[in-house]
Amino acid sequence: MTDPSIEPIRSTDGRYLQTSPEYHMKRLLAAGTPSIYQIAPAFRAGEAGRWHNPEFIMLEWYRLGFTTATLRAEVAELVVGILGEGEFASITYDECLARTPGVAHDVDVWAEAIPLAAKFGAPDLDHASALDFLISRSLEALGGRVFVVDYPEPQAALARVIDTDAGRVADRFELIVDGVEIANGYGELQDADELERRFGADNDRRSAEGREPVPLDEAFLEAHRAGLPFCAGVALGLDRLLALKLGAGSLAEVIAFGVERA
Repeated sequence: MTDPSIEPIRSTDGRYLQTSPEYHMKRLLAAGTPSIYQIAPAFRAGEAGRWHNPEFIMLEWYRLGFTTATLRAEVAELVVGILGEGEFASITYDECLARTPGVAHDVDVWAEAIPLAAKFGAPDLDHASALDFLISRSLEALGGRVFVVDYPEPQAALARVIDTDAGRVADRFELIVDGVEIANGYGELQDADELERRFGADNDRRSAEGREPVPLDEAFLEAHRAGLPFCAGVALGLDRLLALKLGAGSLAEVIAFGVERA
């Protein structure tokens, strides 16, 4: 995965451990598989902390013919089944960013992202990384069950971009429960040329940050050229959801051998 916000773990033979089962599942969809799900381990370098571990369990599923609205309803149904009844709110990415803790309401967070990130202890970031840092602070401050929607086009990742009354936005959402990111969903991008362009842009950003570019997954691109059906998909951190169910304060309480005890 080329996404600059995710660092894959490389094996000794030059291959990579999966950061999610997404690529292979989409290849299956392009080959004619119906709606599918998978519960699988995922691996990401440098992720250790209260709600992070280099190895974790991901529940990922794809629904043919679904929009992100219908998929959000299904995600909410699953969360209610695990955590119990509760209300779900919705907020746009821009609204969430504008509520960055410690920033006055009249400050343009998007325009001032770099100096604001430095103010809060993250200097020397480019604009994209500074936004990632600030939105993370904003998400952690959200209470209850909140869907964050209408991500800006540069934050689309592998989501398609759609036109709305508010302009062009990524067809993407995240579910935050009591400040913890639980799920990340997309209306899936079907354009192979755009996908390849985004991969190149990701690697350009990696190079600019002094990091190693990730080789393009040609089999994944070929599957998109063959035709990914219209669908929506979501990845849900199962360890995090179960931790919330048990009232745990960190992943370490629900993972038998976290990174500190591995």
